[in-house]
Amino acid sequence: MPVWNSSNMSHLLSRSLFGFSKNDLTMALGFGTFADFIDKALLKDANLPAPPNAWVNTVPAQVQQTDGSAGRWYNEMTAWWYSRMVNEGLSMREKMVLFFHNHFANERDKVNYPQNMYVQNQLFRKYAFGNFKQLVKDVSKDPAMLIYLDGNNSRGANPNENYARELMELFTMGIGNYTETDVKQAAKVLSGYQVSGLNANFVTSRWYTEANVTVLGKTAKFDINALVDHIFNQNATAQFICRKLYQEFVFYKPDEVFITKMATVFRANNYEMKPLLKFLFTADEFYKTEIIGSKIKSPTELLVGSAKLLQVKTPDLNNFYELARTLQMQLFQPPNVAGWPGQREWISSTTYSYRGGFTDSLLSGKRYNGAAVTSKLDPISFARTFSTAEKANEFVDEIVRLALRFPLSDTRRKFLLDTLLDGTILANWTTYTPNSDARVNKFLKALMRLPEYQLC
Repeated sequence: MPVWNSSNMSHLLSRSLFGFSKNDLTMALGFGTFADFIDKALLKDANLPAPPNAWVNTVPAQVQQTDGSAGRWYNEMTAWWYSRMVNEGLSMREKMVLFFHNHFANERDKVNYPQNMYVQNQLFRKYAFGNFKQLVKDVSKDPAMLIYLDGNNSRGANPNENYARELMELFTMGIGNYTETDVKQAAKVLSGYQVSGLNANFVTSRWYTEANVTVLGKTAKFDINALVDHIFNQNATAQFICRKLYQEFVFYKPDEVFITKMATVFRANNYEMKPLLKFLFTADEFYKTEIIGSKIKSPTELLVGSAKLLQVKTPDLNNFYELARTLQMQLFQPPNVAGWPGQREWISSTTYSYRGGFTDSLLSGKRYNGAAVTSKLDPISFARTFSTAEKANEFVDEIVRLALRFPLSDTRRKFLLDTLLDGTILANWTTYTPNSDARVNKFLKALMRLPEYQLC
């Protein structure tokens, strides 16, 4: 069992949430044990949130594309989701919604109506801590997925194979665990659905007519539920999903020995997410020194986490939207069906500069292009939420411990302290002297532009 301390809790919050504030950390440590925190906060069930607006129940129609409503609604839904993330508290639910959005990747460029994508987004929220096998069954009949991977209007006599292929390759088992014949036969089973407005209807006459088909070595008159059950009976499935979770929440290079342990827990709990996540987050492997601070923050983690760190309660969500596009992680628009590859793909000479421009904007009130943002940090009020605010050395150390997971060198720490002091001496530091607000801003700007700040 990992040691219960501030360092390990900070690591857990960094990986399971979109960053955290000083108050979040204090509240989390108040639970006293990892088990209590995980059960009563991190993985606690909650009601689904209210929708972004009434348009979610509007039947899709071409006029919504023509008059621009669909685009405006997509943007509104994106802001709504960002708001869920910013205000997630100590719940991991929104992090899991994003994990599933990337796992079952759909693009708004093809799913033209946000009403369909909203239904899928809430489906991911419903199953965030639920049964993954049932989620796969429901996703297989989800209107957005049927549109995106051409299951809509797929007929058993000549089925479209796109979803059947991705179901096996990307969503459940992985390459090398099925054949082309398996894909072709599974495509027949997955046929018969037709999207009509907000719903997907099964039309028996569009389904396959053979007495049975053979998929993954079994011959039967499969329907979707039986097919998914059979896929989950393959040993490769639990291993594949656990590997994907490990790479997202632990380390980008898989530890197959530990992943096998995860898969054993997953199968033993009938593919329920909550026991698997609890096993992961109470395992010593998750808290190894070499794991902490080893993940490059995704743009979403950077955007939301920076606002949470600085306790910006109502960040400019249009700023989030624009920067996310620039940083190549526009929500509801992954690059392809495989989703965002992540890790080293997040950082380039261009995106690194824009990352700094974003964190600067939270302090300056100006975007990288000079446009104003609707909210910015009050540096003195923020600094004075820390008991160490009037002691420069201690203040720097406390902020560094809160903001950074990767160890900071003595040289870097001295640079940050010198930036805060800005020419004055330690004995003269106080937040009550003239220009102390500018000094705190310069210190935070320098901190959030460090390479170490890009890691969690």
